Amino acid sequence: MWPQLLLQLRQHHFKALARCISLVENEVTGYHDFLAQLPSTKSTAIIGLTGAPGAGKSTLTDALIDALVANNKRVGVLCVDPSSPFNLGALLGDRIRMSNWYNHPYVFIRSLATRGSLGGLHPHIIEIMSVMQAAGFDYIIVETVGVGQSEIEIAGLADTTVVVVVPESGDEVQTMKAGLMEIADIFVVNKSDRPDADSFVHNLRQLLAPTYHNASWQAPIVKTIASQKQGISELVNCIQQHLQQLTVSDKKYWLLAERAYQLIQQQRMKNINKQQLKNAIIAAHQADNFNLYTFIHNLG
Repeated sequence: MWPQLLLQLRQHHFKALARCISLVENEVTGYHDFLAQLPSTKSTAIIGLTGAPGAGKSTLTDALIDALVANNKRVGVLCVDPSSPFNLGALLGDRIRMSNWYNHPYVFIRSLATRGSLGGLHPHIIEIMSVMQAAGFDYIIVETVGVGQSEIEIAGLADTTVVVVVPESGDEVQTMKAGLMEIADIFVVNKSDRPDADSFVHNLRQLLAPTYHNASWQAPIVKTIASQKQGISELVNCIQQHLQQLTVSDKKYWLLAERAYQLIQQQRMKNINKQQLKNAIIAAHQADNFNLYTFIHNLG
């Protein structure tokens, strides 16, 4: 099964890609060996789109797909949705907003559930991105759940992180508080036809100015109206400029180190069962002088 899927994956078969993602997502036997056989892919750029709910991330993603496909680029999209509390499946299904691309030969869209992950991403997002890179896409767009302050995980995984805000999303201090100032490679002020958009952009630029001291990259602010596809070409240019800047910095290697760290952490924690942990704590707690840190040290 796996060798055949790997062959089809290299031939850009979308059905095989969808099946591979499902098998990896559900940790089907043999998926580790399959991942180890994936070809090395350095040309696929991973673009992370993050921001508050209602900022227009899905509409912006749709417009980005349109602009990239117009340049004959192959685009893979991962829409990470909130999970149903009952079956852990994707709840929103943002693909509805991108229905124009269902049968396009250059576009593959997949919704993923967070499955309870607090960082706005899927627990196997790194492996799934690797599978999609092996399928030969030029760009992979990861649209994250709008979960506010815990959404910054995408910054450790994407080559370029685009933070989407809107003029009425609250004052600029709130934007800073959400941790978005630190992770953005590019700011997009969407719905910029709304009142006070220019004032919002000006104030945001003022807030960013101190962070640019001796910085190798200064995050540009792009005004867009995604529903009308305005400002999208400027956004694409900014993304390409940032990707070119990556080649002369060591951020790419930090990104790889972050992915490796998360995969190692995931692997080491795999055998930790909370129920068994609880039972061991109950047994240890009945003895005198229980100390949690001693317990953890002995457990290791």
